[in-house]
Amino acid sequence: MPLIVVVLTQIQASFAVNALTVSMQGITTDLDTPATSVGTAITAGTFSMAAFILLGAKVGARFGTRKVFQIAVGIHAAAMACVALSLSPAMLFIAQASSGAVIALIAPALTVFIATNYHDEQQAKAIGLLAAAIPAAGVLALLIAGWFATTIGWRYSFGLMVVLGAVNLLLSFRLKSVPAQPNLKIDWTGAIMAAVAIILLSFGFSGLSSWGVWFATDQAPFQIAGLSPAPLLILLGLIAGELFFRWIRKRQDAKRSRIFDLRVLASSSELAVTACMGLMLFVGTAANFLIPLYMQMVQGLSSIETSFSIIPYTLSIFLASTFVAFLYAKFPPRTIAQAGFVVVAGALTLIAFTIRNDWGQVIVVLGLILLGLGQGAIVALVFNTLLSAVPKPLAGDVGAWRGLVHNLSGSVGIAVASAFAVGMLASLIASGAAAHPQVSDELISKVNINDANFMTNEQLVAAIGDRASGPAELAAAVEVNAEARLRALQYSLLGLAGLALLAIVPAGAMPGRMRGDLPEQLEPDDPDALELGSTDTATEGRA
Repeated sequence: MPLIVVVLTQIQASFAVNALTVSMQGITTDLDTPATSVGTAITAGTFSMAAFILLGAKVGARFGTRKVFQIAVGIHAAAMACVALSLSPAMLFIAQASSGAVIALIAPALTVFIATNYHDEQQAKAIGLLAAAIPAAGVLALLIAGWFATTIGWRYSFGLMVVLGAVNLLLSFRLKSVPAQPNLKIDWTGAIMAAVAIILLSFGFSGLSSWGVWFATDQAPFQIAGLSPAPLLILLGLIAGELFFRWIRKRQDAKRSRIFDLRVLASSSELAVTACMGLMLFVGTAANFLIPLYMQMVQGLSSIETSFSIIPYTLSIFLASTFVAFLYAKFPPRTIAQAGFVVVAGALTLIAFTIRNDWGQVIVVLGLILLGLGQGAIVALVFNTLLSAVPKPLAGDVGAWRGLVHNLSGSVGIAVASAFAVGMLASLIASGAAAHPQVSDELISKVNINDANFMTNEQLVAAIGDRASGPAELAAAVEVNAEARLRALQYSLLGLAGLALLAIVPAGAMPGRMRGDLPEQLEPDDPDALELGSTDTATEGRA
C-alpha cells in the first residue's frame, strides 16, 4: 500500500507538466494566449517547487509527514481543478505555481514513506519504482492527455488528476503515521536564502538563449551597459548559494536548527553521488531537448509524431529504473554508475555520427533506448545510494535534495544546451554563408545571423523572403542553413557525450559496495546527533 501511494502520487505530480506540453495547442486556442504563456506556467511550477522543497522537508518533519502530505495532495488536486477550469492565462499561471509549491511538500514525504516502510532489497526496488514513475507519467500524459486534447478537450486531463488526487488522499489514511517533531524549529532565514539562490539561478539559466549569453538581445527585460542580465543573475545566484551553505555550516557548528542538514553530504562519497545525479540529469534532459528539436526542425515531424517517437526513450528509463535494483547484489554502485555513463556516452555518440538530413528513425530509436537505459539506471542508483548512506531521520532531507537537484539540473541542462546549440548554429551559418559562392555579401548583410535560430527549410524561406537576389541564392541559403543546423546538433550531442564520459570521474568516488538498510538513528558519537531541529536539550534533539 505505501508503494502504491508513492507511485500514484508521483504520477499525479509529474503528469501535469507533461499534460500542459501535450495540450498546448488547445490551451492557446481556448484562452486566446500565445504558447509562451503555457511555457511560463510550466516554468512557474518548476521554479516554485525547486525554491521551496528544502522548506517542504522541514514542514513535514515539524507537523507530521503523513498529515502534511495529505494536505498537500488535497491542495494539488484543487490546483489541478483550477487548471481545468482556467478562464485566463493568469488563472493558469497561479494554479500551476500553486501546484509546484505543494509538490515541494509532497516530494520529501515520498522518500520518508519509502524509508519508513521498506528495508534492504525492498527499499532499493521501491526507490527504483519511484524513479520510474516519472517517465511513466510522461508516457501516460502523452497517451491520455494527447487523446483527450484531440477528442473531448484538454481540460479533462486535469480533471482526471483531481480524481487521482482524491484517490491518493483516501489511500494515504492507510499509511502508518510518521511521528511529528513538535520541538523542531524551522530555519526561516535559511529557507529564504535557498529560495532566492534557486530563483536567481533558474531565471538566469533559462534566460541564456533568449536574453543572450553575454550581450543583451531585444528580448532581455533589461540590460547593463549592453550586457545580458542572464549571466548576472547566475552570478548572483552562485553568490547566494555560497552564502546559504555558509549559513547552514554556521548553524550546524552551533548545534542550531537549519533548513537542510549537511550530513546528507557529509563525505566525499555523498558529494560524488550528488555530482553524478546532477550530471546525468543535465545530460539526459539536454538530450531530451535536442533530439526532438532534430526531429521537428530537420525531419519535419509534427509535435505528436515527435512525442510518439520518444516513447521508447521514456519506456527504457522506466524499465532501467525498475530493474536496476537486481544488480545491487552483484556489482558495487561505482561500477554500475561508470558502466551507465559509458552507455549514455555511447548512445549520444551513435546518434551524433549517424544523423543525416534524410536519416530515418531506426538508429535514433536505438540510441534513445540505450540513452534511457543508462539514464534510468543511474538516476535510480544514485538516489538509492544517497538514501542508504544516511539515518532515517534525514530521509526527508535526502528527498528534498533529490528533488532540488532533479529540477535545477534539468532546467540548467535545457538552457545550456539550447544556448550552446544556437550559438554554434550562428557560427556555422556565418562561416558557411561566407564560404558559399552563391551567397552574396549583400544577403549576409540583410540577415542578422546573430539572431539565428533553428528553423525548418520552409520557415527559412519565409523568413528570407525577397531579400535573396533569386531562386539560386535562396536555394544556397537553405543549403547552408540545413548543413549548419545538422552540424550544430551533432556537435551539441557530442559535447553531451563528452560530459557523460567526464562523469566517470565522480562515479569512481561512489561507494564500492551498497550499504544495507538505513541506520535507525544518528550515530551516538556524532556531536550533531543531539540535535535534529532544536538545540534546547538533548532530549528534544533525539525526539
